[in-house]
Amino acid sequence: MSDIAHLAATIFRQATGKDRFIVAIAGPPGAGKSTLAARLLELLAEAPAALVPMDGFHFDNTVLEARGHRARKGAPDTFDFDGLETALRRLKSGSADVAVPLFDREADMARAGAAIVKATDRIVLVEGNYLLLDEAPWRSLSALFDFKVFLDVPRGALAHRLVQRWLDHGLSEAQARERAFSKDMANAERVIAERLEPDAVIETS
Repeated sequence: MSDIAHLAATIFRQATGKDRFIVAIAGPPGAGKSTLAARLLELLAEAPAALVPMDGFHFDNTVLEARGHRARKGAPDTFDFDGLETALRRLKSGSADVAVPLFDREADMARAGAAIVKATDRIVLVEGNYLLLDEAPWRSLSALFDFKVFLDVPRGALAHRLVQRWLDHGLSEAQARERAFSKDMANAERVIAERLEPDAVIETS
């Protein structure tokens, strides 16, 4: 059984008998959180399961510019923490459908109410960089998660992925390396160094 299949089986087993089971999938940028979440969503489809990406809670660029944070987009304080926490508490109750935002990477903006988590979705996967960040106010989210997963990637592989991500967005080699090492790797080091203890660690290369 693969690591992902084993993880899905563990989540499914622990969610048995619960009306709502919320799973945090955390890790540094470029670790493969979205890929893991998508695969788990397939494996847990019969639960049924839903996915909530934290990227949907990015502040809009106009807000970031007004605060002087546009160049730091992706850092913890460039997300709407209160909005995310409120959504998680509503999801935790499981009493009604909940509309959640999604991030449109092509438009570089979040779209409000872009997806619906149904009250019948028993397992909710939440993926994002800072879900297990051991800093205020982020650490308070831990109590809302029933199971916590962290993706661990060697620094070299992580840097390569982050540079490639910007190359895929059309940046030059120099621009891609500048973006990856000036911002993304700094955020990654913060996520790795200051994390709460997960229930499972998935190592990828």
